[in-house]
Amino acid sequence: MAKKIKKSLSAAVSAEIKSKFDLNKFKNAKGLDKNVKFKEQQWIPLSPAFTEVSGVPGIPMGHISLLRGHSDTGKTTALLEAAVSAQKMGILPVFIITEMKWNWEHASQMGLQVNLIKDEEGEVVDYDGNFIYVDRETVHTIEDVAAFIMDLQNEQKNGNLPYDLAFFWDSIGSIPCAMSVEKLKNNNEWNAGAMSTQFGNTVNQSIVMSRKESAPYTNTLIAINKVWTAKAESPMGQPKMMNKGGMAMWYDATFVVTFGNVSNAGTSKIKAIKGGKQVEWGKRTNLQIDKNHVNGIAARGKIVMTSHGFIEDTDKDKNAYKKAHADEWSRILGGGTFKIVEDDEDVTPVLYDTADL
Repeated sequence: MAKKIKKSLSAAVSAEIKSKFDLNKFKNAKGLDKNVKFKEQQWIPLSPAFTEVSGVPGIPMGHISLLRGHSDTGKTTALLEAAVSAQKMGILPVFIITEMKWNWEHASQMGLQVNLIKDEEGEVVDYDGNFIYVDRETVHTIEDVAAFIMDLQNEQKNGNLPYDLAFFWDSIGSIPCAMSVEKLKNNNEWNAGAMSTQFGNTVNQSIVMSRKESAPYTNTLIAINKVWTAKAESPMGQPKMMNKGGMAMWYDATFVVTFGNVSNAGTSKIKAIKGGKQVEWGKRTNLQIDKNHVNGIAARGKIVMTSHGFIEDTDKDKNAYKKAHADEWSRILGGGTFKIVEDDEDVTPVLYDTADL
């Protein structure tokens, strides 16, 4: 009986205190009354073919997005489609190229607006335009990449860079951390630790905070993530696709697109052939939305990548692309008619030296 009375008194006292408590006043005193609303979600569009297969319009702004898969499976095509759209939207593309396989001619062919800087003899000596570009000449380590991204966001905050920014990094897993460079040893644990510290604790948080309605600009990070294949853990198990550079970016990413298969590229070449010559004009690849914390849509299917972007894997789209480029292929093949050949899917296992992971 005494316990019940004590409980009743305690509840009564609690109710009395709450009735006199002003939560808004408390929030104001603690600085907790600031804007908590996020901006309406916007997207950087990719091609209609990507949207048809994936069910999403493109890359979500204000988020961390990963494009992952084995070599030559469509990752760069998706990155360039996003960069072209960003540029058209007035978003400033910032290219961070540590893979060092960048090709300005391909970027221009995809639709990126690039100005050619020529010398007196008409030779192209540089490229310029409404973008920022850095590579291994400027950034040498994971820490350098993180510092570069933070520096541009600080310049933006200080009014010196009045643009929404879209960072395009090619690629995670292609550059070591400072300790690996210092010790002359590419240590996977050190690299993963640097990714977690530099990006998980700093860069990634700054990107997603730009989604707040109080933020004057919206920044986006799109990164190609190199992968490796982990062997099955049991005789009945399946191999797993693993991200190079550790799992920090996977955990922080809200949108992940995987191209190709888990243990192999899973692509098939589409070629124009005449005699002993051939032009590989397309490659069929698998596309899957592996993670989507933006609108929840998850889908998978096949898509065809070309040097101009993605097209749907339909006779209608492939014939239309063939018609548009037949004269060009014919000149390369020596004139006249040619035939279109589609190879079988490449299921050759991708093998990795564990020291290179």
